[in-house]
Amino acid sequence: MRGRRRGVEILDQPGLDPQLVRRSLRDVAVANSLFGGTRAVLKELESVWPRLPRDAILLDVGTGMGDIPRRLTRVAARRGIRLTTVGLDNLTVLSTAPRDPAVEILCGDARALPLADRSVDVVICSQLLHHFFDGEATGVLRELNRVARLQVIVTDLRRSRLAALGIWSASFLLAFHPVSRHDGVVSVMRGFRPDELHATAHEALGHDVRIRKHPGFRISATWSPHP
Repeated sequence: MRGRRRGVEILDQPGLDPQLVRRSLRDVAVANSLFGGTRAVLKELESVWPRLPRDAILLDVGTGMGDIPRRLTRVAARRGIRLTTVGLDNLTVLSTAPRDPAVEILCGDARALPLADRSVDVVICSQLLHHFFDGEATGVLRELNRVARLQVIVTDLRRSRLAALGIWSASFLLAFHPVSRHDGVVSVMRGFRPDELHATAHEALGHDVRIRKHPGFRISATWSPHP
């Protein structure tokens, strides 16, 4: 298969109708729930929960509607952890997506996080890295590493023509907006194969990270932060 395709995601363009942004973000949240995005994060957190303090802070970079940190707050509570979740995204998303008081919001850029070094316990970045190429992708990974104390969890889409066909077909059954259908296919073809994600992380951090495949054509890179 050819390498990552750059494509153009409509939701990334400026000046969109806020109602369109809200609808597309809702479709993304549904896809996270049904097709493995949320489950991949939960799987990678299984080994992290015992290491967290009773009062912990989690940052979700590229939070969208905050659906994943909202789920993680409930899971943490069942484990006796008071988890403060902070969802970071750009102004367009944060000004249009409905907000949940359980998730604090922070406006910022993944390439230059507005947080101090080692300021949060866990950083997750779900379905965002495929928006970045070359030096920008490595810059994002370095920023995630910089602000995390205990663990960084990056999950994304595993590139596959079958996955692209699957999201295209499922989008009709789920009555996704045409923009979501288009962007979903583009996102998959911007995704990573395991060797590509490993190479990107190694270039950014200078050491190996754990790469795992997950159901639903998802992939993860996880590591304990290094200075």
